[in-house]
Amino acid sequence: MAEITPALVGKLREMTSAGLMDCKKALVEANGDLDAAVDTLRKKGTATAAKKATRDANEGIIAQHITPGGKLGVLVEINCETDFVARNDSFRAFGDDTAKKIAADANVNLESDREAAVAKIGENIKIARNARMEVSGNGLVAAYIHAGSKIGVLVEVGAGKESTVANDEFKQLVKDITLQIAAGHPHAVSREQVAPEVIAKEREIAANSDRLKGKPPQAMEKILQGVIDKFFQTYCLVDQGFVKNPEQTIAQHVSEVAKKIGDEITIRRFVRFQVGEAVA
Repeated sequence: MAEITPALVGKLREMTSAGLMDCKKALVEANGDLDAAVDTLRKKGTATAAKKATRDANEGIIAQHITPGGKLGVLVEINCETDFVARNDSFRAFGDDTAKKIAADANVNLESDREAAVAKIGENIKIARNARMEVSGNGLVAAYIHAGSKIGVLVEVGAGKESTVANDEFKQLVKDITLQIAAGHPHAVSREQVAPEVIAKEREIAANSDRLKGKPPQAMEKILQGVIDKFFQTYCLVDQGFVKNPEQTIAQHVSEVAKKIGDEITIRRFVRFQVGEAVA
């Protein structure tokens, strides 16, 4: 039997917002396995609807660089020890310069730059991760950094015609999509991109939840499909309600703009970085 320490109980509570005793019981039942304990709490309805991402204690910023013309962009997370340094102009300049250099050369060695920044700023600094996107065919790459530089978004939106890229309504759409990703925190562009095991797990959790116990088998499949549809509305970007008009999904908004412009518009890919989040 694994030892259920107060620290482990506290970690589960941080991940789920469930009560201390519920967390302890779930850990005992799961023999100390955090992920299994989260699933147990969700089934009992005592955890939050979605598992909270494990957060590191690291401070830092998200920086970006988009090349002229919007054909290539970079998003990078730079970590430091304190929030005081994260707000420092010199540290932020290092972040901007790092993104610019990665845009120029995907294989650039930045270790000497990092060491120089450590010597100048006086804290341990690390370049945690980066994403680099280059447009394939017609389209734009755009970035958005949320207030405080703690959240950053990079997205590629494609178009059928080269002329669409210069269209102001298309540019506004791309900007709105970056804001949507920052606020809505989707994990995939569309349902087709969601791994089958992720959907299967959601179904299993829903099927074993206390609120569905005792439901007649003939009604269960319809109920489960409703649960999965609701899951997609938060997990998938195009199924989310548009932040500027929640009555309309992102898919509907993109279709509306595409029709107005007279072209086919596709959200191809995106990344969303948040300082300190655990990365699988």
